[in-house]
Amino acid sequence: MKTLRRLLLSTLLFTFFCLGSAKPLDVFFGTGGRGAEGIYHATFNPDNGKFSPARLAAKIGSPGFLTLHPNGKILYSVGRWEGGTGAVGYRVDGGELKEFTRMACPDGGGCHIAVHPSGKFLLTAQYGGGSVALFPLDSSGKLGEPSVTEHEGGSKVVERRQESPHPHWTGFSPDGKYALVPDLGLDQIVIYKVDASKPAINPHGVGQSVPGGGPRHMRFSTDGKFIYLLNELTLSVTTFMWDGAKGTAKTLTTEPALSEQDKESETFNSSAEILVHPNGRFVYSSNRGHDSVSVYRANPKSGKLKVVQVQPVRGAFPRNVNLTPDASWLLAAGADSNTVAAHRVDPKTGKLLYQRGSIVNVPSPICILFAK
Repeated sequence: MKTLRRLLLSTLLFTFFCLGSAKPLDVFFGTGGRGAEGIYHATFNPDNGKFSPARLAAKIGSPGFLTLHPNGKILYSVGRWEGGTGAVGYRVDGGELKEFTRMACPDGGGCHIAVHPSGKFLLTAQYGGGSVALFPLDSSGKLGEPSVTEHEGGSKVVERRQESPHPHWTGFSPDGKYALVPDLGLDQIVIYKVDASKPAINPHGVGQSVPGGGPRHMRFSTDGKFIYLLNELTLSVTTFMWDGAKGTAKTLTTEPALSEQDKESETFNSSAEILVHPNGRFVYSSNRGHDSVSVYRANPKSGKLKVVQVQPVRGAFPRNVNLTPDASWLLAAGADSNTVAAHRVDPKTGKLLYQRGSIVNVPSPICILFAK
């Protein structure tokens, strides 16, 4: 009888630990800066917040931002190589990346990249070139020759930053019918109508942000009713009402990421990344210089945000943050500290808690991407 009890107990314990333990997540890091050689890979254990050591997965110059094909089997990055800059594609095999396509962009290096939900094309934003490039993708994911759309003008509110266009992010409406490109130099979200059959993007309209705000990145609310636009220069988030039928964005409210007291310092402060929690109730943005993440509570009816926490990232210059697929952790990349630190997410309040030891060294990390 005792032997049977021990056997049953050991079976129950084995089943508990097998079912209760999560599989480590594959995570890739885009980099850009001194000491970085390309795209790095590590695993992250959501049970205990531990990373495996990061290792070089693909050697390429300045692969700042990364994105996945909708099939989850291809990773694309912006990049630089001898004689060219543009987009690069890799087949993903666990933590391994195998390059199979690259294509130069005639308007310089990209600062952001996104694949259309159809998988038929991707967009890159050229901050320095003031343009958006569309790279067609064939059925295998191979990159074709890009077409470039130039932005024009400049709000000229902030000297040296807004004299000309500076597209900073690329993405799509929830239904994929529109492409949206925040432009730091214009103080606008530039909106394009998508024709996936060609593929092509055609100018459609703009969403006007706050003067001198410097739009950087944006995200849709989980229900698709609102856009949360991160203003780099004023460290704030502007909420827009999105009309998916018309493809229009109407400005509603703007919420500061930091208090005036926090911003009044000799340190250069600027906003960098914005995220929306899958439950739609929380929004996060990173603050470079202040080296923190602002946590907002989102009103689902009005789209208005309210800061409920400002959490130190345990690193320096957080150019990028990302949530694990189940949103139980937020990872913050310290570009100047060569670190990525993990913070637990409280599912009820959205607030962050750093767990000591949940950190990994990565050279100049500026993008965090979880593999599917």
